[in-house]
Formats: sequence, C-alpha cells, structure tokens
Amino acid sequence: MTSIDLNADLGEGFGRWRLTDDERLLSVVTSANVACGFHAGDAATMRRVCELAAERGVRIGAQVSYRDLAGFGRRAMDVPSAELAAEVAYQIGALEVFARAAGSRVAYVKPHGALYNRVVHDEEQAAAVVDGVLLADAALPVLGLPGSRLLDLAGEAGLPVVTEAFADRAYTDSGTLVPRTLDGAVVTDPKAVVERSLTLARSGEISSHSGTRIEVRARSLCLHGDTPGAVELAHRVRERLETSGIRVEAFA
Repeated sequence: MTSIDLNADLGEGFGRWRLTDDERLLSVVTSANVACGFHAGDAATMRRVCELAAERGVRIGAQVSYRDLAGFGRRAMDVPSAELAAEVAYQIGALEVFARAAGSRVAYVKPHGALYNRVVHDEEQAAAVVDGVLLADAALPVLGLPGSRLLDLAGEAGLPVVTEAFADRAYTDSGTLVPRTLDGAVVTDPKAVVERSLTLARSGEISSHSGTRIEVRARSLCLHGDTPGAVELAHRVRERLETSGIRVEAFA
C-alpha cells in the first residue's frame, strides 16, 4: 500500500490575531509545521499548538523563516549566512522547549515562504539553513522541494531529507512553484485540489502551469491552512486518499 504524510502550516497567528484553525486541522494532518515567531506565531501560540499536536499524535515540525512579521515571511530578504544559520537554530530551539514540555519533540524542519523558495536555487542561503539545523540537532530531517539545493546540501551533510508536494500550488515546467504574484499560482478549485492530491500520491506526477506533465515525487503533501475552507478541504483530501487505498501516516 502506498503511503503519504499530510502536513499543514499551523500556529500562524500573533497575539489576539488568529489565521489558521489549528485545532480542527490537527484532527486531519499527520505533521504540523509550526510557525516559530519570525513570520508568525508567538510563545503562547507555539505552546498551545505543541500541546494540541502532542495530544493527537501529530508530529511537530519547526517552520523556520526570515525575520519578517510584517510581510508574513514572503518578502525577499538578504540575510548574511552566519546570521541566518543562527536564526534558524534559534527558531528550532524555541519550538523544542514547547514540544518537550508537551511530551513530544521537534521532529523535522521546513523553511517557510520566501526562504523556502530562495533555498531551491541559492547555494549560500541553503547552506546557511543546513548549518542552522546542524547547530540545533544534527539528526533532524529537512522537508523541502524535490531537487532543491536545500535537500541536496542537507543530504550531503548527513541530515535525513524528505520531499514534499503542493496540491494547491501551480508548478513551472522545471518543477518549482509558480510565484504567488502571478495569476493561477494558487489552485482554488477544491475538486481539482483533491484530484491533484491523489495523483501526486499515486504516481508522483502533476500537470504544470503550462499543462506539461512533470514528475514531483514526494513523501509529504502540504495542505495550506490559511486558505478559505482549509479544514473542509483537508478532510476531503484525506478521505479521498484513504478510500483510494493510500495510507496517510507521518514520515517522522
């Protein structure tokens, strides 16, 4: 039986502001990418999400990012390598405190937003992220885009690597994500997202923005928690996978 992990970005609130329905999404996903305070999230939110995830047996991942609360971590930034490495380790360490207090642990690391896209091709920034992960825990898996420099360098450094795919994001012919600034970058039709999820899990393929069939082999499927109707869509995706004989389970 084929299996796949379902991950979602959670804890993306700050103070009284809430973005994601963390409690309901944690009843569907198997891995939670928890914001660590740099693009979203704060100490109380991180603690609450870790407690909820631990109660449900959901794996806790550190979603590290550039220090960019105002831009939600989606603005391009130039951060010196040593500084970025330290900030990645800092974010992982902060989340680890709350994960352990909840009886769990940080099980993997995933970059967010602009950092995620930057480390697909940028050797220097990718190396800095790897250095930060190694500083925090040299055994932590790294979750990222197939074929990215991040995963290449993480593997070379001895870190476990895990590939992921996005059913609700458009892909270029080269297998990268279409920038959110372009029309059609986000797939909004729920039926299309569900069917793309099944295709990715079964064949490791998807149609690019131009209609070309491309290979995107992934061990984890990301379900964005900040889109309208995210919880209902997540339930539909999981149900479709399981009724089609796909086992949904955490990779870590």
